[in-house]
Amino acid sequence: MKFFLCINNDGNSASLEVGKVYRGSREGYEKGLKLLRIIDESGEDYLYPADQFVAVQLPEAARNALLRR
Repeated sequence: MKFFLCINNDGNSASLEVGKVYRGSREGYEKGLKLLRIIDESGEDYLYPADQFVAVQLPEAARNALLRR
């Protein structure tokens, strides 16, 4: 599980908050689709354009707190 900061929610304002860190994976990106699988505000995972996020490295305490949500 990786973490991604939303930097743009154009077209997805109901599902994503700019400035929020989301859990996700590079599943779609690795398949050449330039999409990330993100667990959004609904609690479900969906594919979103990779250019709407930046990957972030978090300290262990922050990672653990986000994983408990």
